[in-house]
Amino acid sequence: MTKVVKIGNVLVGGGNPVAVQSMTNTDTKNVTATVEQIKNLESAGCKIARISVYDEACVESLKAIKSLVKIPIVADVHFDYKIAIGSILAGVDKVRINPGNIGARWKVEEVARVAKDHGVPIRVGANAGSIDESYIKKFDNPVDALVQSAIDEVNTLESVGFGDIVVAVKSSDPIETIVANEKLSKMTSHPLHIGVTEAGIYEDAIVKSAFALGHLLYEGIGDTIRVSIAGNPVEEIGIAYSILQSVNAFDGPEIIACPTCARTEINVEELAREVKKSLANVRGKIKVAVMGCVVNGLGEAKGADVAVFGTKGGGVIYMDGKMVSTVSREEILPVLKNIVLEYLKGEKKFENDKARK
Repeated sequence: MTKVVKIGNVLVGGGNPVAVQSMTNTDTKNVTATVEQIKNLESAGCKIARISVYDEACVESLKAIKSLVKIPIVADVHFDYKIAIGSILAGVDKVRINPGNIGARWKVEEVARVAKDHGVPIRVGANAGSIDESYIKKFDNPVDALVQSAIDEVNTLESVGFGDIVVAVKSSDPIETIVANEKLSKMTSHPLHIGVTEAGIYEDAIVKSAFALGHLLYEGIGDTIRVSIAGNPVEEIGIAYSILQSVNAFDGPEIIACPTCARTEINVEELAREVKKSLANVRGKIKVAVMGCVVNGLGEAKGADVAVFGTKGGGVIYMDGKMVSTVSREEILPVLKNIVLEYLKGEKKFENDKARK
C-alpha cells in the first residue's frame, strides 16, 4: 500500500483508483490549442494532464491554462530549477523533475522547499535515456542505475522535509520497465507512476504498454499510468482504460466482440465501437458481448452478462444467457444501454447473493 498524494482534486496511491494521465503535444505558449487538447483529453477520461514548461514564457502561459481547464495540470520541467519554481508559483498542481538533468542537489532542495510551502507535490521522473552519467559508470546493470537515480532524488527531497512525492522509472524497453518498477516498489512507499517511455507509434505503443503496464498492475504495482503514443495523445486514454480493465482495475463495462466470419450478418466492428461509446460513462462491473450471428454467438458469449447478436433485420439481446429482446438496428443501442443499466442495478441489489453468481 502506497502513500496518498493529492494532485489537484485527484488522490493517487493508498488504494485509490489508478489515475490515467497523458501529456499535451501542443506548444504550451499557444494557450488556445493547449486548452483545447486538455479538454479533449478530459472528455476521453484523462484524469491528469502534463504539459511541457521549457521557458519563462511557458510559465506565463500556465496561469491562463490553469484558469481554463478543470483537470489537474502537471508542469514537466527539465534542466532549469527556476522554471520548476516558477511553475509552482503559477499555480500548477504538480511538478515533474528529471533527476538526470535538473542539476545540483541544492537546486532540487530549493524546488522542494517552495513546493512544500505551496502544497504542490513533485514527481521524480527518471528515464533510462537521461540518467546522469555518474550512475551509468557506477552500475553495470542499467536498471539498477535507473532505480538508484530516482531513489537518490527522493532522498534529497525528503532530506528537507518534503514528502508529497510520486516516483516514476521508465524505459523504452518494456522488460526493463517491469524490472525497474518491481525493484522500486520494494524500496519506497511513495505512489508510482508507470509507463513505457518512447513506446513508438500506435500499434507498437499499445503492445509494449499492454505488456509492461498490464504485468505491473496485475502485480499490484502502479498508482497512475500513461500509455505513450507518438501521435494524438487523446488516443492514449482509451488504451490505458483497456489495460486497466484487462486486470480488473477499472470499474466500467468490458466490451468483447467476435472476430467475424462469413456468417456475420451485421458490421460487428462498427456496432462494437458504437456500443463502447454508448456505455462510456456507465460505471459498474459488466461484460457485454457483440456477436455477428447466433450460430456460435451464444457459445462464445457465455462469459458475458449481456450480449447482442446481429441479424439481417437488427439484433437479439440476451441477459444471463436468456433472450430478453428482439430489436431493429436503430433500437440496439438504446435498448442495450437500458438493459445494461437494469442489470447493474440488479447486481447492486443482489451483490451478496451467491446464487446470482
